[in-house]
Amino acid sequence: MKQFMAMLKKNENKHPPPTKLLNLAGQLCWELQSSSPSLEKLVEAMMGCKNKSYFLTNIHVVRACVSVHIHKGQHEAACRLLEYCEAEEKEELMQLWHEIHYRRVMEKYQTDVLTPLQKFRCRKRNPPPISLCPEGLKSRNYSEEVRQHLHRFAAEVTANPDKKQRERLARDMNLQPTQVYNWFANYRRRQKS
Repeated sequence: MKQFMAMLKKNENKHPPPTKLLNLAGQLCWELQSSSPSLEKLVEAMMGCKNKSYFLTNIHVVRACVSVHIHKGQHEAACRLLEYCEAEEKEELMQLWHEIHYRRVMEKYQTDVLTPLQKFRCRKRNPPPISLCPEGLKSRNYSEEVRQHLHRFAAEVTANPDKKQRERLARDMNLQPTQVYNWFANYRRRQKS
């Protein structure tokens, strides 16, 4: 680590930085991310002290603790830690929350990767606690007014609008054209079934 910091300071104005510096940065990131015995000892020491809540205000400490818990298969402990930690980086905490549940599903199905659909279902089944998203979960549903407008268009005009029609609908309802495209694709799929 000291070698990296010295090399970084020496080369801070070079564009691009030397390859050796970039390789060392990658190696350090990999080493610190992996759940090594030294990381486990560090986490145990921090979590064993009376002031552990102060440590849990730092996102790097939280990430290390979650990593160790996941490595040990302690998913519930990792979730509890995220629920009660005081770190400010709510987006990253939510990503860690989802990662814990992805790992749980991967272990259940004995696989190394999840499909986007499996990840989506996992997120739906395991929404983050209110402490991680105090403003509430973002609703992916459209307002009643927007849905009525789209249904009316599908019934009265067409269920398969062309690009210009989708763009006009998107402008009228303050949506993205891809949102309109997806809504109609889903609508047609529902009509078939």
